[in-house]
Amino acid sequence: MITKTVIPTEWPTSLLKWADMSHLFSNGEREGYIMVVEDSKSQAMMLKSLLKKHDYKVRHFEEGSSAFKAALAEPPILIISDILMPVMDGYELCEKVKSNKALKDIPIILLTTLQDSMDIIKGLQAGSDNFITKPFDPKYLLSRINYLLANRELRYQGTSDLVLEIMFNGQKYAINSERKQILDLLLSVYENAIQQNHQLMEAQAALQRSNEHLISMNRDLEAFSYTISHDLRTPLNHISMSAQLLSQHYMDKLDEAGASYVETIHSTTRSMAEMINDLLQFSRTGTINILPQPIDLSEMCRKVMEWIHQDDPQRKIEVKIDDNMHINADHSLLMVVVKNLLGNAWKYTSKTKNPSIRVSSLHKDGQTIFYVKDNGAGFDPNRALNLFTPFVRLHSQDEFIGTGVGLATAKRIIEKHGGKIWAEGETGKGASFFFTIGRPR
Repeated sequence: MITKTVIPTEWPTSLLKWADMSHLFSNGEREGYIMVVEDSKSQAMMLKSLLKKHDYKVRHFEEGSSAFKAALAEPPILIISDILMPVMDGYELCEKVKSNKALKDIPIILLTTLQDSMDIIKGLQAGSDNFITKPFDPKYLLSRINYLLANRELRYQGTSDLVLEIMFNGQKYAINSERKQILDLLLSVYENAIQQNHQLMEAQAALQRSNEHLISMNRDLEAFSYTISHDLRTPLNHISMSAQLLSQHYMDKLDEAGASYVETIHSTTRSMAEMINDLLQFSRTGTINILPQPIDLSEMCRKVMEWIHQDDPQRKIEVKIDDNMHINADHSLLMVVVKNLLGNAWKYTSKTKNPSIRVSSLHKDGQTIFYVKDNGAGFDPNRALNLFTPFVRLHSQDEFIGTGVGLATAKRIIEKHGGKIWAEGETGKGASFFFTIGRPR
């Protein structure tokens, strides 16, 4: 809110002639130099390259104090300064230049991120002529430079008695900038806002196009999944059934090699069917909606271990599952995660003496972390990230059979619940898989 204003009664008529001063922008070397004050070498290099390309002489300084001394010795035609710099920042440099009688007419452009509304107040107090936001648009920067240079002889005519006191955020600020200076600075802020809004609208349009493309890809994935489940399963079932019939009715007519071939067909079709099922499950988890509900994780883990043990009832293994582990998640999807983690623990302890599996939880940083730990084959910790990549396996089929899709599916399910999953382990010393559901409170 403006509480006190003293301004001249009319604008300088010569201000309207700035557009006719085209001789300032003619081709060939220009008179005077532009001072660039920037501590970032990459930013300074970009500015110098841009300005030299348009025939401006340039001198570069890394901080404000040395730049001010150089300006006193040889005044530039314009100053482009970063704000955050060592020794003397852009605001202080601007204040010193504008308070110096010999330098006060030099236009100053401040480079800023404009993340804080106080940047504008500080710029007005310091006497800045323009704000340019980082990263800057070269064409826009050049247009502001040309505009300020065209107006430098006009901007202060008849405006020296401007005094403003403003209230901002409950505090009073004295603004000593000239009327034209204030208008230029505020217009530059507005233009920057318009430019950024245009960029935001373009980004939103690009995001919309990406979303539409993603929806189309998901439809293609669903069609692909149907093709796998129907078109591939049907011939595979025929192969499997033919092998079974061959085994039942003609095994006595086959020699040892023939019987081995039939068994190879059996095992290969089972492996391929398992891979198709895993791939289907992985693809479906990307599009399925989750329906969270309270789940007794302890009870779920015990049921899964019973099912796993039924496939190999003779095996002896120590299994410890903590009581009272509760979680809020989609029941069917969490079941997939538990089956994968416990199934892996069961599989990779099959060659371990005195195998053991532990299911427990811990609390850290306001979040419950669940984990499945075993003392089995483990893995190379340098390849831990590969564990969750589809079809990437850290053990050969001769060591442990599998498709390499289970953990990738578990990761996708956990992430759909807003959680994380990770693993720790060493070769021959077992593995631990940790996961969370939801974000910390």
